[in-house]
Amino acid sequence: MEYELLPMISSPQDLKTLTEAQHEKLAAEIREALCQIVETKPAHFASNLGVVELCIALHLVFDFSKDRLIWDTGHQIYPHKMVTGRFPQFRTIRDRNGLMGFPNPNESPYDLFMTGHAGASVSTVLGMKTADDLLFEDDRKAVAVLGDGALPSGVVFEAFNNAAGLNKDLLVILNDNKMGICPRVGGLAEYLDKARAAPFYNGLKKDIAWVLNKVPMVGGSTKKGLSNVKDALKTLLHGGMLFEQMGFRYVGPVDGHDLKSLRKHLEMVKDIKGPTLLHVFTDKGKGFQPACEDPVKFHSPSPFDRTEEGFAIPRSKGGKNAAYTDVASETIHQQMLKDDKVVVLTAAMCAGNNLGKIRDEFPERFFDTGICEAHAVAFAAGMAKSGMKPIVDIYSTFLQRSFDHIFQEVALQNLPVVFCMDRAGLCGPDGPTHHGLFDNTYMRAFPNITVMAPGDSQDLEAMIPFATNHDGPISLRFPKANAESVAREEEFAPIELGKSEVIRWGSEVMIVSFGALLPECLKAVEKLQKDGLDIGVINARFLRPLDTEVILEAVRNCELVVTVEENTLCGGFGSVVLEAANDAGLSTQNICRLGIPDRFIEHGDRNELLAELGLNAVGFIRTIRERLSNRQVNESGVGA
Repeated sequence: MEYELLPMISSPQDLKTLTEAQHEKLAAEIREALCQIVETKPAHFASNLGVVELCIALHLVFDFSKDRLIWDTGHQIYPHKMVTGRFPQFRTIRDRNGLMGFPNPNESPYDLFMTGHAGASVSTVLGMKTADDLLFEDDRKAVAVLGDGALPSGVVFEAFNNAAGLNKDLLVILNDNKMGICPRVGGLAEYLDKARAAPFYNGLKKDIAWVLNKVPMVGGSTKKGLSNVKDALKTLLHGGMLFEQMGFRYVGPVDGHDLKSLRKHLEMVKDIKGPTLLHVFTDKGKGFQPACEDPVKFHSPSPFDRTEEGFAIPRSKGGKNAAYTDVASETIHQQMLKDDKVVVLTAAMCAGNNLGKIRDEFPERFFDTGICEAHAVAFAAGMAKSGMKPIVDIYSTFLQRSFDHIFQEVALQNLPVVFCMDRAGLCGPDGPTHHGLFDNTYMRAFPNITVMAPGDSQDLEAMIPFATNHDGPISLRFPKANAESVAREEEFAPIELGKSEVIRWGSEVMIVSFGALLPECLKAVEKLQKDGLDIGVINARFLRPLDTEVILEAVRNCELVVTVEENTLCGGFGSVVLEAANDAGLSTQNICRLGIPDRFIEHGDRNELLAELGLNAVGFIRTIRERLSNRQVNESGVGA
């Protein structure tokens, strides 16, 4: 498709030079650009299709070169990127050194925060507005676009409470598309369903209530009649009552795809004093019928081909191995068949964690809490205390949101909760907001927690049953990657608490791998063996308790010990080995730690990022050769 209008938009100011008809055409061009992107690479799709008109209207009514705008969550940022001058680079989105798939202040002053986790937008924009007022820049407007999936997050209600108390001029746009990544759940979901069906309301409830309360009561019949009027008004105005009672003026609901109406209502609320909530309903996937019909599948789909009729045909994946996510979900399913005390909890990530089969077959033992990770962990603790065996299946990066409850409700009580952390390590194109690089470090800080990581798919299949039968909390991590199975010279060693697996012993060099980089370690070992080096590899399996007997034997007797992990080096597995060696009075000069350096890692293909960080077979070989060369080892044995 040839784009007529998008190439003309170098800043939001250019939108104001277009006619209403051109605005509609621009919306169509943005949707076409979104479709073309997802034909070439995995990307967030349905959510972006749903906010096109909202994005255009916001930039027409406000001046966000001065005003404040935060999108929550930032995966719906693509149209915003296009109208803020980044359309020429749009084809690079989620590519290494290309545009980020989330807001990025390093790309544009129109992106204020990297909002990769839902729920914080009201807090941060309130903070900005409060600071602007203190700095006598009170003419700046403040807007947060909050998804209905993020609404149940506890921090949202903390921010609502604070905003009402401060009485700041703040606009929250509730983008209600009946979805998070999966369909929304819980009491608030039912409330919003009623609100969507309610008549339009412009926030006068308090005034009506004041008038009714001032009408004098004369006789029982009058009193009864007025009571009935109040009840009728409450029913009529049900849609925004919750927000009004929390101190926000409620306006809506408004059709989020009617660009003319959206502009009118944004102009209406733009200068309202005090906290205001504009309820906008949109359709996730708008403009592409397959995405409308299945917004879960098309949240972030694999590349597909479009037919002339507008349907999507997935491209063949070429028979790839099952992902670690698939191995985990199937193994959990098997445990639930065997043990009716096993329950599964997730925080709005049923699809991402491939838990649909479990949800459908065990509806009474599957719990989706919505985007409420802290609640999910405390909820799981309560279930464990009462005799169940909860598995909390949450991405590593999102589990960080429940840090205090891991401490207080689980570790401190020593309760048997299994933290099954998907997307541990590098998450590829999702970038720094989603990389799960810190769980080894933050989990090992708590007494009582056993910290595990599978070296391959066989390990993962064995670790989940072990974890569900362990009397205490367990941290179990695995990456967003295809699951590999490594060849073992002997039979697969069963999982034993605190015991590693020696794949091969080497007298000169030992690689100690914690996690799913084990196959890459074995590739490096195979190459270096051919070069004449006596090198082995240990599949650590446990960070806590550490197998000090085996690993410290390597430290005592080998020229070089290399620890490998897909986690930040700060406080991670390598640090545990250093600490253990130091506690045993051993020299640590022969220990080399490989992992994620002390910085945030940008987005890109996972294998590409691992290569850049030296965390693949080529990188391991290079590092080992360099370290041995520096220690004046015979170079003829290691190559140069």
